Amino acid sequence: MCEEADEKLHALIQQNEAAALQWANSQKLKDDPRVTPFGRYLRRSGLDELPQIWNIIVGDMSFVGPRPITQEEAPRYKNAIWAYRATKPGLTGIWQTQGRKNPCYQQRIQMDKEYAHSVSALLDIKLILKTVRVAFAQTGS
Repeated sequence: MCEEADEKLHALIQQNEAAALQWANSQKLKDDPRVTPFGRYLRRSGLDELPQIWNIIVGDMSFVGPRPITQEEAPRYKNAIWAYRATKPGLTGIWQTQGRKNPCYQQRIQMDKEYAHSVSALLDIKLILKTVRVAFAQTGS
């Protein structure tokens, strides 16, 4: 991220209706002005996730699970917040392997519910293997 990233985001969504709608739907921007060229490479390759390994080591996260969310995002889960809280947030999961490019936020919540209902060692292994394939294909956004 560049310096003053929050200010750039706020200015963009105030000035650009399409960007504001995209942000409201997914909490992501296709052409995010806050991300530097090197940051775009890190995101596309998935390397931006490597620092979260520390969170896994100290037990704050697991390798597989729903993506961490901010306090501001929690109300969007409404009555599905249980699906997020049922497991530790993960470095990878269904969202990263099946819908990483452009899921709307409600689809992300649905994927968290799907994971919470079907969590198992076999599912985790499948998701880890899919993650490796996605990372090498650099299909991230």
